[in-house]
Amino acid sequence: MQQPAMTKAKSDSDNNNSSGMGMLLVLFPQDKSSTSTSNTDIKPMFNFPSPSKSLFSKAQSTISICLLLLFTTLLLFTLSTLPYALPTPPPPPPTPKPTPHHFALQRMGTLHRRGTKSMTDLLICHVAEETPLEDFRLFLRLLHRSSLTSSSDVVFLFPSPSSSLKFTPVIQQENTAFSSLLHLHAHLNSTRWRQHPKSSFDPNRFISKPQLQQKQQREPLWGPKTRTNLNSSRDSLSYGSVLSFDATELDPENSLSGFLDKVPLTLRRWACYPMLLGRVRRSFKHVMLADVKSLLIFKDPLGRVRNRSPDSVVLFTKTEKHGKRTQRAVVSSVIMGGARGVRRLSGTAVVEIVRAATQHKKKKNSVTESAVLSQLVGGSEFVLKNKNVNLIASSESIPEVTTASASSSVSKTSFSDSAMVQRGVSNHDLNYVIMRQICSSVVDSSVYSDC
Repeated sequence: MQQPAMTKAKSDSDNNNSSGMGMLLVLFPQDKSSTSTSNTDIKPMFNFPSPSKSLFSKAQSTISICLLLLFTTLLLFTLSTLPYALPTPPPPPPTPKPTPHHFALQRMGTLHRRGTKSMTDLLICHVAEETPLEDFRLFLRLLHRSSLTSSSDVVFLFPSPSSSLKFTPVIQQENTAFSSLLHLHAHLNSTRWRQHPKSSFDPNRFISKPQLQQKQQREPLWGPKTRTNLNSSRDSLSYGSVLSFDATELDPENSLSGFLDKVPLTLRRWACYPMLLGRVRRSFKHVMLADVKSLLIFKDPLGRVRNRSPDSVVLFTKTEKHGKRTQRAVVSSVIMGGARGVRRLSGTAVVEIVRAATQHKKKKNSVTESAVLSQLVGGSEFVLKNKNVNLIASSESIPEVTTASASSSVSKTSFSDSAMVQRGVSNHDLNYVIMRQICSSVVDSSVYSDC
């Protein structure tokens, strides 16, 4: 009877042992392969590192974290400064510094040179768009060398702002050359150096006389008012201002465009004169109108009108042949007279241009400046008298210079026989002949870069 009990106890014991071994089998498998694998997987859970290894691991982790932070900081800094670290593109080529613009009168026009004082005479020169730069340069150079600018302000009238930009550099260059020429001759005269016999430039015309310096001199009309010392050495010189307007400033609406299909500057200038002369009506005694393209000035032509009345106007004529008929035509390249007379003539000329254009509706472009002026001198002379204009039609002709006549005058000093001449039809070498005369002077050739 005890055997079953023992068997039961043994069975219970076996069951208990089996249960415990089951747990151990999970943790410590009995077979070789399982034991090897379990030992490898379980070892880190039970084999704790030594203290030295723990410190080394912590130090390694700390260094890794620091390196990571340092790398992140450097990366952020590089990204934040990247636009500035990139190489900058090369700077654009330097552009020439523009000359400061100075208005000539009431926020109109351009003042190219401020004169030393107010002048009594005014020269207005109109410059057609097709005028060659060489012709314009020679006109201005001869004008500076003449004595006319010692008592006159010079105004250039351009047809448009673009043409003004075209000719402005030449004005600046010739102004600089004239200043150098004047001071060079003045210096040579002050050191008792005799004037070069071949030079046609006389600096004494631009030096104020002592009795005139003592008189109260007014400031130049053009440009902003400045405070100047009238007793300075600059006031011992006498030369006028140089300025320019374009037709769009003085005749903004092109008032003749409603009567003519195309309005050339030779006609439009008459619509510009009343605006300009009206604003300076009490500032000048004498006015001269000149065409840059067809006229050259060597001396002062205004001497013939300075003793006449303010209402007088001198027009020059020339003989023209029309078939078998010969008649006198007005030379439109130069007109001079008292300021009041020239201003009244300009207003009358505008009316005459409109009348002529109305009469020739089918041939509007047939209206010419010479025909209009000839009509004023001939058939409509009573109109000018009614306007209180003392018109003087001079029979004196202005010499017309051709290449042949210019070449034969090489021995002369800059055509000194005449105060002004007209360009002829075939005179393409005229510029060369005149420049050869100017450059024959050792003193003068040192000033002009094209000599």
